[in-house]
Amino acid sequence: MARTLAMFTDTSVCIGCRACEVACKQWNQLEAEEPGWTGGYQTRPHFTDKTWRHVKFIEEKDKQGDPKWHLMSDVCKHCNEAGCLEACPTGAIYRTPFGTVDINQDICNGCRYCVSACPFGVVTFNHGTGRVNKCTFCVDRTSEGMQPACAKTCPTQSIQFGYRDELAKKAKQRLAELHAQGVKEANLYGEDTNGPLGGLNAFFLLLDKPEVYGLPQEPRLPQKPIWKDAGLSAGTAVLAGLGAIVAFRERGGGDGGGEQ
Repeated sequence: MARTLAMFTDTSVCIGCRACEVACKQWNQLEAEEPGWTGGYQTRPHFTDKTWRHVKFIEEKDKQGDPKWHLMSDVCKHCNEAGCLEACPTGAIYRTPFGTVDINQDICNGCRYCVSACPFGVVTFNHGTGRVNKCTFCVDRTSEGMQPACAKTCPTQSIQFGYRDELAKKAKQRLAELHAQGVKEANLYGEDTNGPLGGLNAFFLLLDKPEVYGLPQEPRLPQKPIWKDAGLSAGTAVLAGLGAIVAFRERGGGDGGGEQ
C-alpha cells in the first residue's frame, strides 16, 4: 500500500505574497478573476471554481491595541473521511492510491451534493462546465514524483509537501519550537488522525484558534447528523402512526357501542 501524501502549511512563516495562488492558477490553467471586495487585503472572501488556493489576511488587534495580522494559505484538506467523496452519487470523486481526493470530470454530473457536504467550503461549482472543481494536489505533478505547484513556488517553505508521517513529525517539532519561544497560542489543526474526519491530509500550524482563520473547531460530516435526524423523524412518524391507529380504534369502538 502506498504511503499517504500530504501537505503541511506553517502559517507562522507565511508572508502573504500569494505566489502559491499564482502558481496554482498557472499550472492548472485557471482563468483570472476580478478581485472581490473583502474590506482588507484579501482578494476574495472564499474559494471559487477558479481559485483553488486561497490566501487569507486576518486583521486583529493585540493586547496593546496595535494591528496584528494572521496570514494563511488555505487549500482543500483531502480529508481522511471526506464528505464530498461520501456524498458523490456517481463515483466522480475518488481517493487516489496516495490517499488524496480527486474529481473525475468525465463522470461528474454537476449535482453539487459535494458542495454542501464539504465542511470547509472548498468544493465549488463551475457554471461554465457544469461540473465541480477543487484542488487536486496537482495530481498530474505528484503522480510523477514532483511537488504541487504551490509548494514548489512558496519562497518561505510555509507550504511543504511529502509523506504524511514525515510531515507530521516536522509539524510537531515546529510547534514545540514556537511553544519554547513563548508562542503558547500556536496549535496544529488537522494533524491528529484520531481527531475529526480522521485527520486532514492538508494540515496546518496556526497561531490562534481555528475560528480566527475561518476554520471550524470540530469539522464534521453533514451526512451523519442528517442520518441521525432521519432516524429520529422515522421514529416519530412510527409513534405518530401508532397513536393514530389507537385513536381510530377507540373511536370506532365507541361508535359501535352506540349503534347497539
